[in-house]
Amino acid sequence: MDKITILWADDEIDLLKPHILFLNGKGYDVVTACSGDEALDLVKEKNNLSAVLLDENMPGLTGLETLVKIKQSHPHLPVIMITKSEEEHIMDDAIGGKIADYLIKPVNPNQILLSLKKALDNKRLVSEKTNTEYRKEFGQIGITLSDKLSWKEWTDVYKKLIFWELELDAVQDKSMYDVLVMQKSDANSQFFKFVERNYFNWLNGADKNPPVMSHTLIKNKFMKELETSDKVFLIVIDNLRYDQWKIIQPIIEDYYKVDSEDTYCSILPTATQYARNAIFSGLLPSEMQKRFPNLWLNDEDEGGKNMHEEEFMREQLKRLGKEVKMSYTKITNFAAGKKLTENLSNLLNNKLNVIVYNFVDMLSHARTDMEVIRELADNEPAYRSITKSWFEHSPLHDIIKQLADKKIKLVITTDHGTVHVKEPTKVLGDKNVNNNLRYKQGKALDYNPKEVFEVKNPSDAFLPKVNVSQRFIFAKETRFFAYPNNFNYYVNYYKNTFQHGGISLEEMIIPYITLSAK
Repeated sequence: MDKITILWADDEIDLLKPHILFLNGKGYDVVTACSGDEALDLVKEKNNLSAVLLDENMPGLTGLETLVKIKQSHPHLPVIMITKSEEEHIMDDAIGGKIADYLIKPVNPNQILLSLKKALDNKRLVSEKTNTEYRKEFGQIGITLSDKLSWKEWTDVYKKLIFWELELDAVQDKSMYDVLVMQKSDANSQFFKFVERNYFNWLNGADKNPPVMSHTLIKNKFMKELETSDKVFLIVIDNLRYDQWKIIQPIIEDYYKVDSEDTYCSILPTATQYARNAIFSGLLPSEMQKRFPNLWLNDEDEGGKNMHEEEFMREQLKRLGKEVKMSYTKITNFAAGKKLTENLSNLLNNKLNVIVYNFVDMLSHARTDMEVIRELADNEPAYRSITKSWFEHSPLHDIIKQLADKKIKLVITTDHGTVHVKEPTKVLGDKNVNNNLRYKQGKALDYNPKEVFEVKNPSDAFLPKVNVSQRFIFAKETRFFAYPNNFNYYVNYYKNTFQHGGISLEEMIIPYITLSAK
């Protein structure tokens, strides 16, 4: 390999000749300095330094003082501190000064080599290791996908795919990332068939061990938290995928520990109007329509479709014999989030507080409407990145920090996920057909039945039936519905956007997280 130039500053540098010769033999060109001032001169003079080995205890400028000056002029130059002292305050100061590593004398050559590798070659080594490990796992995942999997096994496969997607996304060498994308596509193809075979049975009771779904989430999962916690906040972040949860998890873990990280299954359509109303009502859509005809609105009806979630939730808790003092807050913009942050103390006397946070859903829809967002979130890694950036600077982040100070139990979940769509499926319909790109419902639909999951009788899927010839169809994998007229424009506009409503791992296997304040 090409020589890597490093600076070693130590007032006893002559005693380190054997170490320097060892590093020379490993491909490092070592420039030496006997003081902090000399080290600073060399940092300014040489533009090819890759790292600095810095003795803490030198006459004149100390190692810590030298470190501060190096970081001021070269903030990204890795500095490895070497010292005889084991005093904790020196360690704290060095770490606070953003050192790459900290070694205590006497050091042997291999310790120095390891520190340099961590500082300079970490990304390449991690990249090679990650790609190698996924290459090994690829075959095992492929074998698993060929089996007849249960819901639990599907969630395990999906979590494994997301783990590797995030790992491969983080490394320099992306050679295996495209392989992962293909494997995930194959998994979605198999998952579609799995849902097609089992969905009706999950709903009608023919499957004795169905997954927890939108309409059973409160009863089968959340009630336990409500019964065992003094106070609990239920935060429903609209349209939050499992991978997006994994991206914001480290931020939340600064204040909360994860008690359990689970998933559940969104009902179809994987759209807010259906899935989120099902969560709060504990009912499937046709049941809501029958029981609450004055509250339920169908696709073709005018007005907001999620305007009665608080009423649905109170009614469900009453049916479950758990009437408690509760609040419900829906956040649809930054100002509303800020207002809740400022008034959060007003909610702390309630047993239950429900917060519906709509921002991720707005981000997904804005993704198709705003050119800036289209450019910022053109692919999966970018979509995750913008989610993380939003969360870090959002009122929701502030709310979670405040709740941690009060030792409040927290549950974070969502109503459905979203999928990165790539291929069009042609569909024809009259003017009354809904405009969602991942599901269509109406009485005059024309489509290729091999490319969709069709529900000829909406009652079979507990969906509202407005007329005798009405049916629902759901897009599979990464497909989206497009009309033949003006087809090319439509496809070019919506291809590579993030949509929801259909059948995919991303839309249906969604997070349910319980947390306790640290």
